[in-house]
Amino acid sequence: MARGGELEDERHGPKTAPANKLTAKERELVLEIVNEAARRDLTPNQIVPKLADEHRCVASESTMYRILREENLLKHRGIAKAPVRRPPNEHVAIGPKQVWSWDITKLLGPVKWTYFYLYVVLDTFSRYLVGWMLARSERAELARRLVRESCLRHGVAAGELSLHMDRGAPMRSKTLAQTLADLGVEASFSQPPISNDNPFSEAHFKTLKYRPGFPDCFASFESAQNLCARLFAWYNDGHRHAGLVGLTPAQVHFGHALKVLARREEIMRVAYERHPERFLRGAPGVAKLPAAVWITPPVRREEHVIETPKESDDGVDLSRGHPLNRVQRVSHAR
Repeated sequence: MARGGELEDERHGPKTAPANKLTAKERELVLEIVNEAARRDLTPNQIVPKLADEHRCVASESTMYRILREENLLKHRGIAKAPVRRPPNEHVAIGPKQVWSWDITKLLGPVKWTYFYLYVVLDTFSRYLVGWMLARSERAELARRLVRESCLRHGVAAGELSLHMDRGAPMRSKTLAQTLADLGVEASFSQPPISNDNPFSEAHFKTLKYRPGFPDCFASFESAQNLCARLFAWYNDGHRHAGLVGLTPAQVHFGHALKVLARREEIMRVAYERHPERFLRGAPGVAKLPAAVWITPPVRREEHVIETPKESDDGVDLSRGHPLNRVQRVSHAR
């Protein structure tokens, strides 16, 4: 009931302890038992059965749990958590031809339940399509041929490349495994419990299929092949990739990223000098290209950012070393 705008406690009379409450002496006995050397690391669901085997019963499991919580004696008990193990497919690329990702997607054909199979190999650092194939079936021999031709075309040296893939039948075939071993390419597989542990290939397929004009089904194998050829040429040379700060995969893959970013920075500088009043937060900057691309990144890692090239008065680049080794800012991601 409410009086004067306040809620009144409807309980009357003194608060009485439950009839089945442990006495102070019994509570002390419980604390003495759980703190014994042989039991200090055990939980009540282990202590109570052991006491029963000794023909003793001092309290139920729930009562013992409650007492341990009240005394703050519960957190350290029980089995320790298993150590966090590094996943087997933790890879990082700081340049092209270091980590590739490949997968197969289905394209619906002219008749229901008929499909064309699109094989795509993608460079995870530059997102450049290094190889693709459209086939009427999903076979290990076709995958072997595509991977081998892609490696030879791009001059992949033994021990230079890791190839990430899911656990489909062509990916786990002995035919492909033998080819990778002959080429000196390390095989990397997605984790068994995770069905989408191949994010770069899956993101590319989404970009492809959500492209305006991409049909729900294809009238023929030839029409599907022609459309894929046009779309892949656009993707490599014309698609401004969000993960590449608006650069195209070809610009990053062939080493033109630093020059393009430098030109952008110069354009923004000129725009700021003409109308500084239009930039309320000061001189604008140009986003930097991430220098490290991970598959299954660790919980904590260093993120490197490529700096824009420094030029002298005559336009000569004064930077030294490979552009991917020039780091402007290092930040820790938790």
